[in-house]
Amino acid sequence: MNIHQLSVTYLQEQDRILARINTTQGAELRLWLTRRLTLGLSPLLAKIVAQHIAKQEAITSPHISPTTAADTLTQQMLVEFKKAESLEKADFTTPFKDAPAQLPLGAEPLLVTEVNVTPLPNGQLQMVFNEKLPDVPQPRGFQIALEANLIHGFVHLLDKALAASQWAEGAQLAAPHALGSLPGEDAAGSKPRYLN
Repeated sequence: MNIHQLSVTYLQEQDRILARINTTQGAELRLWLTRRLTLGLSPLLAKIVAQHIAKQEAITSPHISPTTAADTLTQQMLVEFKKAESLEKADFTTPFKDAPAQLPLGAEPLLVTEVNVTPLPNGQLQMVFNEKLPDVPQPRGFQIALEANLIHGFVHLLDKALAASQWAEGAQLAAPHALGSLPGEDAAGSKPRYLN
């Protein structure tokens, strides 16, 4: 699935964040992000992105040693640099295309109850969104692979929607560098995920 556009918006009347993904094939995937899920996912995603970028830089830049790339301060500096570089090239002015040719998940957005995040060796970040509800026998879900520029764009849009929601006010969000091991992470550091 090739991503054409991303939209992440806080909808006050729903008190949820609506994320929409348009593909180059004309399909639109819609998902609801709840307060609880977003407040847990945001710091986790920031930490995964920081570690992923540092790892990629250690591979592609011979002057950065793996030890230096593992340093939390170095990771944060790399993330800020790569984010600024990516956002400078991003197009936030083109309106989101509201007339999808198809809705593979249906008109009702997926209510995300589980997110699996896997950094891929090619630099992409794979995200799997699942909706597992107790009264629904057939769970829904889909996965996407975000290129480096889309990773920063998605995190930026999520941060803006989170700020608009004011959910973080009064909530204690752990800073990415303050988190210990990631939930669901094994000794090899694979398959971090967040459950709602």
